[in-house]
Amino acid sequence: MNTNNTPLRTFGKISRIALLAALVGATLLTGCGDKKGKGASQTAAKVNKEEITVHQINFVLQQQRGVPADKADVVSRQILERLIDQELAVQRAQELKLDRDPKVAQQVEAARREIIARAYLEQVGQAAAKPSADEVKKYYDDTPALFKDRRIYSLQELVVEARPDQIPTLRTKLAETKSASEFADYLKASDIRFNASQAVRAAEQLPMGSLSALSKLQDGQSMLVPTPTGAQVIFLASSRQQPVTLEQARPAIEQFLLNDRKRELATKDLKSLRDGAKIEYVGKFAEKAEAEASVPAASASTAAPVAPAASNGGLDAASINKGLGIK
Repeated sequence: MNTNNTPLRTFGKISRIALLAALVGATLLTGCGDKKGKGASQTAAKVNKEEITVHQINFVLQQQRGVPADKADVVSRQILERLIDQELAVQRAQELKLDRDPKVAQQVEAARREIIARAYLEQVGQAAAKPSADEVKKYYDDTPALFKDRRIYSLQELVVEARPDQIPTLRTKLAETKSASEFADYLKASDIRFNASQAVRAAEQLPMGSLSALSKLQDGQSMLVPTPTGAQVIFLASSRQQPVTLEQARPAIEQFLLNDRKRELATKDLKSLRDGAKIEYVGKFAEKAEAEASVPAASASTAAPVAPAASNGGLDAASINKGLGIK
């Protein structure tokens, strides 16, 4: 869909990623030049011999959540301008036969397969039942750090490079120190490399594993978490309570639990498809498959549920959705 009449040297500055996005967008929105079935579409603009339709604009508009009704016309116009640029770029790319480049074609095909597979799994997930009020309340009660005991944390973090045998010593020294600066001085004196940072984070902005441990700390306390390259040391400089009620949290919890059930259904369906399919590994992949067959498969991790962020005493829907993995 996107072609540009700009000179070749100017077009050459367009990155491969941008070109791929244009080509994939062209495939999804206009079928890459296939005009069959367009008769029922309303034309919004004509770019050389190609049309951009209202349906294309509405498709993109639907992907942008939170657009106020009174701003829809303005946003639609902006989308149209982007689609025109896209169409110009695609047309020019086709003139240069970039759509036939093996690497581009491979990426477009990979994107197509991903979209189709996702569409199937989303269809499978439609069978998921909406969580009941009791299930929502149970989740709320079971995760107090996210909701009724939710806090805003002021954190000081030290990412330390250390060998596994140094961790016990670091842990002992940490118990003896009273501040991040004091512990940093010890690391410097011991010639141990580290990076320091500080930030203010709400409960929903923290990984679920970290939140579970942090929620047990009092202001001034610290914790050490071993990592593959050393350790992560976190000092809780201060915190303040900012709870979220059940009614405030209900929409986000319902959506999270529903998404989790959809993931479970998709996982079960894929397992069923694998069990019923003939899958044969070849070459070096066959050797690796045999080795892995003797190792129990790790259970798939689900997205960590996150509490709603409060703004001016209310809920920030964007933070809720982002935190709970809602797309």
